[in-house]
Amino acid sequence: MRKIEDVLRLHARGLSTRRISLASGVGKTTVIEYLRRAGRAGLSWPLPAGLDEAALERRLFPPPPPAKGRQFAEPDWAAVHRELKRPGVTLALLWDEYRGQHPDGYGYSAFCEHYRRWSGRLSPVMRQRHAAGERMFVDYSGKRMSVVDPVTGAAHPAEIFIAVMGASNMTYAEASWTQTLPDWIGAHTRTFAAFGAVPALVVSDNLKSGVIRACFYEPEINRSYAEMAAHYGTAILPARPYKPRDKAKVETAVLLVQRWIVARLRNRRFFSLEELNAAIRDEVARLNGRVSRHLGASRQELFDTIERPAMLPLPPEPFVHADWRKATVGADYHVRLEGHHYSVPHEMIRQQLWARLTATTVEIFRAGKRVACHRRAAPGDRGATTLNDHRPASHRRHAEVTPQMLRERAARIGPATAILVDVILRDRPHPEQGFRSCLGILRLARSYGPERLDAACDRALAINTRTMTSVKSILLNRLDGRRLVQPPEAPPITHANIRGPKFFH
Repeated sequence: MRKIEDVLRLHARGLSTRRISLASGVGKTTVIEYLRRAGRAGLSWPLPAGLDEAALERRLFPPPPPAKGRQFAEPDWAAVHRELKRPGVTLALLWDEYRGQHPDGYGYSAFCEHYRRWSGRLSPVMRQRHAAGERMFVDYSGKRMSVVDPVTGAAHPAEIFIAVMGASNMTYAEASWTQTLPDWIGAHTRTFAAFGAVPALVVSDNLKSGVIRACFYEPEINRSYAEMAAHYGTAILPARPYKPRDKAKVETAVLLVQRWIVARLRNRRFFSLEELNAAIRDEVARLNGRVSRHLGASRQELFDTIERPAMLPLPPEPFVHADWRKATVGADYHVRLEGHHYSVPHEMIRQQLWARLTATTVEIFRAGKRVACHRRAAPGDRGATTLNDHRPASHRRHAEVTPQMLRERAARIGPATAILVDVILRDRPHPEQGFRSCLGILRLARSYGPERLDAACDRALAINTRTMTSVKSILLNRLDGRRLVQPPEAPPITHANIRGPKFFH
């Protein structure tokens, strides 16, 4: 239901249903349906506090009432539209064929009316115009620049990110090592900071880092990329596949950057990415300050006068990049992320959750609600991070058992009990192997009292029986109250045939 929130947010910004559809990856008819249902439910953006995704879905999609009235078979209007382009084909002929397949279908008048409604929704081709502050176009330059390693002398290629505003042609460029998601999102946040404002829409190429699935009608945007857009209050509008005119503005900017920046810096050697970006900033400032012969003003002047005032303000804090990953909860109520295991509430065993990973934290979500938060483990850490509240009650009790706790409880009962517990813990290869035996001995104090238990432990030590079963047997047979009698020593044997120890020396 995350898509419903995006639709309501973008609708509150005044975007048309078509733009909402492209920006959110939801079909146009679905956008209309979401807005209609939200209006019927009395919901608008921002949503009421405490309304989670599950509650929002119930408000917008209550159980449908029983079907009433007559149902008609819906024709394939796209096929009807294609057939009408054939010579001699008319709506009357197509309706007659439709009724031949569906005798109880639409009448001729209804058939024609439904087709006219369907065909009226087809979008005509129109010339693009960019309102001030509305669109920012982003892409990478096809040509890369080199950074030389000062130690080895090896040259490493750097990607060139380019952004351009639609109305003023204000341009931004920077170098990064890769086109991966962290560099892609980081370039956007630095662009917004350089412009000092945020556009209403970001028109992106179908780069894999930003767009998971490129589709003409319903492109799927990477969740981290969409989260960044929501943080800044903007929307992502992927360019249509195989439609270069959708991104003609940035293609022109790419050409300008290649000619006026990359080419101008071709004979310079850079020994760090920071040094390269400093040179790029100087050249970008020169490009934006150049006065256009056609408009009589520079990109910077147009941006300051008409573009920036129409843009959105920056949020108080910059966006912190996070990776989103799906994870299934194991039987041990942990999810595995990068080899490390993080706990979630034990009731969520076998469920599929979303994990949000920043540089320092790991947050885990279920149906849009955060259910766990951990400090992110160091790279290569294959251990586990477990919160005690996530364990079942029986596991919590077991997890609270430590050698120190057992020794302290035994000492409160008596000195013999403390000695026996310490002996059991030290005799095992690992102290945890003696936990159950010690707990069993300590639990006997509930039934027999601490005095009798300590006396039983003293007797067990004397006869060298160091088990819970032996201590319990002593208590059951009331041997703890009896004085332990030591057997008398046997008198020495004297006989003529006994040689004695001196014989052997």
